[in-house]
Amino acid sequence: MNTPTTTSAFHLPDTLSRKADPALIAGDEQHFEAVAECLEESIAELSDRLDDLRREPGGIGRQAMERDIEIHRLTARLRALRRFGLDLCLGHMVGADGAEPVYIGRLGLTDSSGRRLLIDWRSPAAEPFFGATHANPMGLASRRRYRWTGGRISDYWDEVFASEGFAGHAALDDQSAFIASLGSSRSPRMRDVLGTIQADQDAIIRAGSRGALVVDGGPGTGKTVVALHRSAYLLHSDPRLGHRRGGVLFVGPHRPYLSYVADVLPSLGEEGVQTCILRDLVAEGAAATTETDPEVARLKSSADMVVKAVEKAVRFYEEPPTEAMTVTTPWSDIRLGARDWAAAFEAAEPGTPHNEAREQVWEELLAILEDKHGDGGDEFSPDRLRTSLQRNRELVGALNRAWPVIEAADLVGDLWSVPAYLRMCAPWLSPDEVRKLQRKDAPHAWTVSDLPLLDAARQRLGDPETARRKRRHKAAVAAERARMADVIDNVIAADDDGEGAVTMLHGQDLRDSLVDETALPGTDLDLLAGPFAHIVVDEAQELTDAEWQMLLLRCPSRSFTIVGDRAQARHGFTESWQERLERIGLDRIDLASLSVNYRTPEEVMAEAEPVIRAALPDANVPSSIRSSGVPVVHGPVSDLDEILDGWLAAHADGTACVIGDPSFRETSRVRSLTPELSKGLEFDLVVLIDPEEFGEGVAGAVDRYVAMTRATRQLVILTSS
Repeated sequence: MNTPTTTSAFHLPDTLSRKADPALIAGDEQHFEAVAECLEESIAELSDRLDDLRREPGGIGRQAMERDIEIHRLTARLRALRRFGLDLCLGHMVGADGAEPVYIGRLGLTDSSGRRLLIDWRSPAAEPFFGATHANPMGLASRRRYRWTGGRISDYWDEVFASEGFAGHAALDDQSAFIASLGSSRSPRMRDVLGTIQADQDAIIRAGSRGALVVDGGPGTGKTVVALHRSAYLLHSDPRLGHRRGGVLFVGPHRPYLSYVADVLPSLGEEGVQTCILRDLVAEGAAATTETDPEVARLKSSADMVVKAVEKAVRFYEEPPTEAMTVTTPWSDIRLGARDWAAAFEAAEPGTPHNEAREQVWEELLAILEDKHGDGGDEFSPDRLRTSLQRNRELVGALNRAWPVIEAADLVGDLWSVPAYLRMCAPWLSPDEVRKLQRKDAPHAWTVSDLPLLDAARQRLGDPETARRKRRHKAAVAAERARMADVIDNVIAADDDGEGAVTMLHGQDLRDSLVDETALPGTDLDLLAGPFAHIVVDEAQELTDAEWQMLLLRCPSRSFTIVGDRAQARHGFTESWQERLERIGLDRIDLASLSVNYRTPEEVMAEAEPVIRAALPDANVPSSIRSSGVPVVHGPVSDLDEILDGWLAAHADGTACVIGDPSFRETSRVRSLTPELSKGLEFDLVVLIDPEEFGEGVAGAVDRYVAMTRATRQLVILTSS
């Protein structure tokens, strides 16, 4: 826990000695003493409650589940309190009415007397702390934000919205401390920025969750900050999105990005958001390669391939036989006609995955045959007839041919290896396009472009094991009910007078309620299968129409936060957000824009802006609010080692990145990435190697623009010639 090592929470450098004036910080010191005492008590109380819960009998069924949920909740709370100390506090605000300061925290904190020491940053009461501006002070007279280093305040800055009354009580510096903090050293993990959320960002974070909200902004505008904080805010504040109602899925662009932001959500007091990249949604994603042929990638990227072709491919295996057959049993022969087959196939409930619906078809087929058989002779019983039918090889074989159990990989593999099958499922393809998509020698050599089709096929087909698991679950429920009935009968038999509460056990509804079906053997859940109540997508400009279908399948409510920059789309983005999203199936769309670049210095943006405007004249290039004073350096590739050695010697902390040299070996403070994998990340120093070799056209310009704007302090461009 990051607790101060002295009695003071403030550890200001000598250069900020004026801010250490007791008149400015005495009130904070007194409040922090109360916070520290409350933290100690809360941690002790939570630890005791957890110990008591863990010592209690585990119980069964719902009781056990609720106990586990409570242990998880208390553990998460305790972990959050131990993760931080006084630095739970982000700052305070003072209302125009002159009341006592209200302190804002990562979590809410109330002492034993009921006094609110910290207001949770996600609560409506905390909104003015982030949203107030001089144009709209939202009822505030002043606001103070802290900068914490090692569990102590290393700086703070005050903003005064009232015209008078704060002389001697505020350290006014016109946000210079905030501006300076933007250029502070980066680390391998995204730094904590909750205390510096700006009004334009906060308004987006707190926007409603109905429909799709697009957050459009250029490099350095805080899109990722907004996406992460909005995830935590919505899950905490919107009752429609709670964990038991589907929760929130956060989708990032690549694995280095997820590693970079891994600490952010836990630092916001939220551990319930599921995070992934698109590859994670499909089992084959881990080993999938990049599609080498751009035309093949284009053909597979259409929504029609995912929606129409996959549906047609599955429907091909759901056609009832048109010829009659005779089913032989020990008691008689039963004729099964085309109408009987059609009636059995119609029993599949709409929306049921193919492999699971097969069980419904089979049950209906058995029912039809049992009705046709009627009463038998000696040694006949309905159970014996059903057993005979289930063991009839001809009947089972006929069903297997008409409604087979299918694996998603086999279905999609057939599209790429059987031209006639692909032509039937995707009739809009030309003969040349059908030939281009064929790969008979390696139909299961999956590429990233195949993943949306595999995902759609798996969603439509379902798990072949599901029906069998359901049968086992059904048998377990029946056995548990029989066991519970025996227990109840024994209790009733032991009741001497047959009166009182025990008589209620005669009721069948009560007997059924005593069996917790959710606690019986079931299926391990796929945490990324959905459905989710809300999905947040960062770098969304890169998604193809087919990839969007992967997310739409997991979010029936169509509640999305879509974060991106059309000017950073490697394959071009000629439509508006509205046009793109309506085309892939979203209809309620709102647009928010971020235009202030907090990350990239003016010197870097002056070099980067012409690069992207040459390819995209209408690019949304944001305005930088700070200058680093360090010019962009150009030189030969041979200077690389000297530049890095000099920078490392001059900077005890911070991170650098070499972009464009796959042979460069990473160190603990210097990364080596491709332009594409640098997207969403930031570094103090960025060194580009032969950026003109990144590519041509829009893709090349975007890669250069993205790579250049990763720098927070200095950009170096090295070339081989």
